[in-house]
Amino acid sequence: MLAKLLIRWFIVAISLGVAVWIVPGISVEGGTAWVAVAIVAIVLGLVNAIIRPILAFLSCGCIVATMGLFMIVINAFTLWLSSWVAVNWLNIGFYVDGFLPALFGGIIVSIVSFVLSMVLKDD
Repeated sequence: MLAKLLIRWFIVAISLGVAVWIVPGISVEGGTAWVAVAIVAIVLGLVNAIIRPILAFLSCGCIVATMGLFMIVINAFTLWLSSWVAVNWLNIGFYVDGFLPALFGGIIVSIVSFVLSMVLKDD
C-alpha cells in the first residue's frame, strides 16, 4: 500500500516538474525547486482526493454535455488551487500565473502521469 502511494506521488511530482519545464506561466522560485515540486505533488494529491470529486459532482451536467472535456477545466482549477495553497498557506514558491497556464499545465500533468503510470506499473 505504501509502495503504491509513493509511486503515485513520484509520478505526480515528475509530471509537475515537466509542466514547470514546458509551460510558460508555471514557475518555481527558490533554491530547492524539487522540494517545492514534491510538496506541491502532495498538495495536488490532497486537492484531487478532496475537492475534485465535489467539483465533478457539481458540474456533472457540464461534463456530460461536453462528453468529458469539462474535466480538463476541473484539472486546471485543481492545479491552480494547489499552487494557491502552496503559495499562501505553505509559503512555497510554486506559481501558476493564470487560467491558460493552469489549463496547459493540467493537460501536461495528465498526459505525463498517464504515460508514467503505464511505464511504472505498481501491481
